[in-house]
Amino acid sequence: MNIEGNESKKEQKNIAIVLAAGQGKRMGTEIQKQFLHICGKPVIYYSLKCFQESPNIDSIVLVTENDTMLYCRQEIVEKYGFDKVERIVPGGEERYHSVYEGLKACERCSYVFVHDGVRPFINEKIISQTLEAAKKYRACVTAVPAKDTIKISDDEGFIQQTPARSRVWVVQTPQVFAYELAHEAYARSMEMGLSGMTDDAMVVETVMKCPVRLVEGSYKNIKVTTPEDLEISEIFIKNGY
Repeated sequence: MNIEGNESKKEQKNIAIVLAAGQGKRMGTEIQKQFLHICGKPVIYYSLKCFQESPNIDSIVLVTENDTMLYCRQEIVEKYGFDKVERIVPGGEERYHSVYEGLKACERCSYVFVHDGVRPFINEKIISQTLEAAKKYRACVTAVPAKDTIKISDDEGFIQQTPARSRVWVVQTPQVFAYELAHEAYARSMEMGLSGMTDDAMVVETVMKCPVRLVEGSYKNIKVTTPEDLEISEIFIKNGY
């Protein structure tokens, strides 16, 4: 479903920022996790393919390490024909620095999707639903209700609190925002020298005091972080996920 609201396609531009600058230390490999292969293709190929084929996405900004920019251009973008990738930019020291570099590279953007390149199982339903929510609320994140009971610990590793499972969500990406809101939130956070921002919603919540809407995603929208995640991903792809 192509969501355009009251704006024409010429007036509205939706950009996906795909992050591929992580080191992937938990994977235990020399190759960065976003470039490891699942069923013969790099992990990052799958999310780029989804955004490439989405009628709701006009262009893509790919954020990666300085020394992998040429590789991304030749071996991923050009090799697989991802012509929506208009910019490849170097990331920063932490994730939120990389997001800011991506935001600065966006031009004439209405809504921005921030997505981890190591989440290969995004789909068009998620893109459509988060865009619709972003138009209504200005800020939203993909998430799924927690399946397990969550415990909050104290500094010594003892249980301090057990939040009601019915109110606990596991946050995923994409996280989608009105572009001006996200850009201003990140610009202010950089000026303030904030640290410890683990996702984009946290920046918008903290800096702009803007409520962020939860949009239910998919339990298959996993983040490939460990060797076990690669095995699960192979199964998803072989089964047509």
